[in-house]
Amino acid sequence: MGDLIEHGQLFIGGAPAEPAGTDTIEVVSPHTEEVIGRVPHASRADVDRAVAAARTAFDRGPWARTSLDERIVVVTRIKGAIAARHEEIARVISAQNGSPYSWSVRAQALGAVMVWESAIAVARDFPHEERRAGLGPLLVRREPVGVVAAVVPWNVPQFAAAAKLAPALLAGCSVILKPSPETPLDSCILAEIVAEAGVPEGVVSILPAGRHVSEYLVGHPGVDKVSFTGSVTAGKRVMEVASRQLTRVTLELGGKSAAVILPDADLEAAVAGIVPIAWMNNGQACVAQTRVLAPRAHYDEIAERLTAAASALVVGDPLDPATQVGPLVARRQQKRSLDYIALGQREGAKVLTGGGRPAGREQGWYVEPTLFGDVDNAMRIAREEIFGPVVCLLPYGDEEEAARIADDSEYGLSGSVWTADVGRGVEFARRIRTGTYSVNTFGLDMSGPFGGYKNSGIGREFGPEGYCAYLEHKTIHLPRGWDG
Repeated sequence: MGDLIEHGQLFIGGAPAEPAGTDTIEVVSPHTEEVIGRVPHASRADVDRAVAAARTAFDRGPWARTSLDERIVVVTRIKGAIAARHEEIARVISAQNGSPYSWSVRAQALGAVMVWESAIAVARDFPHEERRAGLGPLLVRREPVGVVAAVVPWNVPQFAAAAKLAPALLAGCSVILKPSPETPLDSCILAEIVAEAGVPEGVVSILPAGRHVSEYLVGHPGVDKVSFTGSVTAGKRVMEVASRQLTRVTLELGGKSAAVILPDADLEAAVAGIVPIAWMNNGQACVAQTRVLAPRAHYDEIAERLTAAASALVVGDPLDPATQVGPLVARRQQKRSLDYIALGQREGAKVLTGGGRPAGREQGWYVEPTLFGDVDNAMRIAREEIFGPVVCLLPYGDEEEAARIADDSEYGLSGSVWTADVGRGVEFARRIRTGTYSVNTFGLDMSGPFGGYKNSGIGREFGPEGYCAYLEHKTIHLPRGWDG
C-alpha cells in the first residue's frame, strides 16, 4: 500500500480527540507480515468519554428529536461519501485482512453502500406510529432505543458497521462503534465521512480496541443496546457481560452452513455456484457454505468437479485484481486452519486438494484452498467453524438423510440447495433450521431479515426486523371516543 498509514487521534463524540492513553494498535499486512498502519488503542477512559457524549446527545441533543426526513438527509450523505470512496475503502480493507480486492470492492465497500441504501428505504416506509383498536383506542409508537454499542469484526468491517450504524442512526440513536484491532484503518475513513456528513455532536464515536476494552464498553451502564458480530464464544461473553445491566443485545455469530446438491441438480451449474460461496473471503465468512452434501450416486463426479474448481482458484496478493483467495487475517488464523487440516486427516477424511501452505508463499499467512472428501458429519472438521479456506464434502443417501445432515449442527445461519425443481428446493429449504437459505443461488438481500437459529445468534439485522432492533415500542392508551 505504500507509506505507513498513521492516525494519532480517536473519534469521540463526532470529532477527532486525543486518546487518554499512549497504547497503539499496529496493523500488520497478512501478505507481507509488515506493519502498514498504526492507530491509538482506546482505553476505558476513552469509552467513558464516548458514552458520556452519546448519553448527553441522546438525552438532551437534537438527533433523537429531529425528524426522520432530516436524519435521512444526513445518512444519505454518509452513503454517498462511502460510494465515492469505495475503491479506497476496498484497498484499505484488503490490505488489512487479506480479502481479495475484487471481493472487497463488491462486498466490503459497495456492499456497505447497499446496506446504507436499504436501511434508508426501510426507515422511510416504516410505521413509527400507528393507531390500533383494542378495548379502547391505542397509539403504538416506535422510539429510539438509546445509546448503542456496536462491536464489529475484522472479516467484513464496513459491511458490519453499516448493518449497525445505519439503522441505529436512522432510528435516532447515538452510537459508539468498536472496530476490531485487526482492521481499524477503514474505520478512520468512516470517521472522516461521518464528520463531513453533519452528524450532530456526541452522536457517533469510533474506538478501535481489543477484547478487554470491548468488554468494558458492552457492560457500561450508560449503554442501552449492544449489537455484536463475531464468534460464538465471544457472543456468549458479550451476552453475559451485558446481562448485568439488562442491556438489550443482538448477536450475529458463526455458521457451518451446508450446500445440498440434490440428485436432479445440474452438477456443472451447482459446482460453479457453490465454489465462490464456499471459499468466499478466503473462507472467512460466517455464511460460507463450508459443508457440501452430495448424493452417493453422483459423489465421485461432484468430488472431481469440486476438486478441479478449487485447485484452479488463484491464490495471491489480495491487492491483485486477479486474486481469488488471499492470505488469512493473522498468523493465528493460518495456524488454526492448518491445525484443522491435520485434524481432519487424523479423523480419516481425505484431502482432495490443498492441505497446506501454497508453494512459493513462505511469506504471508496463506493456506491453500482445501477440500476434504469422505467426511462424516460427526467429524470435528464438519462440526466446528474453521473460518478459513477449508471445505468438507459429505455423501448422503436419500433426501431425508440430506436434510438430517444439513440440520445436524449447532449452527443455523445460512445454507443452500441445488436442484432442477425450484419448488422442490423451496420445500427442502422450509425443513432446514437456518435464518437464511437459498435455492440455486446464494443470497444476502438487505430487504429481508438476516440472522441465525441455534448458536448462530439472537435477533436479526436488515429489513424492518433489523430496524426494530434499535427501537423501543410504546403503547399509549387513549379514552374512548377521542379522535385527535
